Amino acid sequence: MNSAISRVFVFLLVVLGIYLWIGYSITALTGGRGETSAMVDITPEGGESIYWGKGRCFTCHSVGGQGSAVRGPNHGQFGERFLEPMGARAVSRAAERSAKTGVEYTAVDYIVESLASPGAYVVDGYKNEMAVVYAPPISLNLKEIKAVVAYLMALGGDLDMEAIDTAPSDVTAGLYSKINAAAEAGGGDPEEGAFVYEDNCQECHVLNDDGGGEVGPDLTGLAAGGLDFISDSILAPAKALSEGFETYVVVTNEGRQFTGLKTRDADGEVDITNALGDVETIDRADIKDISMDDTVSIMPDDIAEVITVKEFQDLLSFLMLQKPAEEQ
Repeated sequence: MNSAISRVFVFLLVVLGIYLWIGYSITALTGGRGETSAMVDITPEGGESIYWGKGRCFTCHSVGGQGSAVRGPNHGQFGERFLEPMGARAVSRAAERSAKTGVEYTAVDYIVESLASPGAYVVDGYKNEMAVVYAPPISLNLKEIKAVVAYLMALGGDLDMEAIDTAPSDVTAGLYSKINAAAEAGGGDPEEGAFVYEDNCQECHVLNDDGGGEVGPDLTGLAAGGLDFISDSILAPAKALSEGFETYVVVTNEGRQFTGLKTRDADGEVDITNALGDVETIDRADIKDISMDDTVSIMPDDIAEVITVKEFQDLLSFLMLQKPAEEQ
């Protein structure tokens, strides 16, 4: 019996060893080095470690003869198509973007855009399928992205570290805000989060003068409350009810009950607006009892069951972009 168990155990170890060897071999074939980006510096060397490590760039790109991936453009000088390495190539691409958009691009601007908004410019012959590097599963932070920019600019380009590691330009300011919002939210894609917001929140809330109406608070400048406040407001809306959006319970003399926001109390009438936005007007004379219930909110508290974990992260990162006007 023990002998049989031993043989099974050895067999499992052999299978595990083969599996790990195959994984290592595939990584080696694509050029990966498996390095991490802990404490990375904003230098070409730091960016190189991310490119071939955490950033997983090597799974789609190669650099000259280094690596064998062809799903994305080669970032080095390679063949008749790529006559210049990426750093030099970015200069001409920046000129193209400037001409098309009417906004002045630098080579650094172009590379940042390629990483943070890859669909903005797609090289002829390739699909618009590159992942947004600041969103899961890659989730690079701003420092890591700047390091990759330094690495790519060092590939035949004029490496200007001051241009890489200074205040954002007109092109990159919005991208940097998205990258930082995603990092604050612990991951997520603000652009995808905008769609989650439209599908789940816009009907009841107003954001930057756009949206539903009186059912939910105006979310303009919401990020001032911080990540914990936003998260609690979504997952446990009764935890911190906004002033003016407290839940009221009205019981009439006939025993009917209405629950919702008290949106009007005048002229001998009370308006109660429910979660669907429906308004019930009740005569004061018909009300037996009216009281505020601070333990419940008309906002659904089951949103975690409606959206996925990724959608929740995307939504958080989008809402973390909603800074007060003075901070924008």
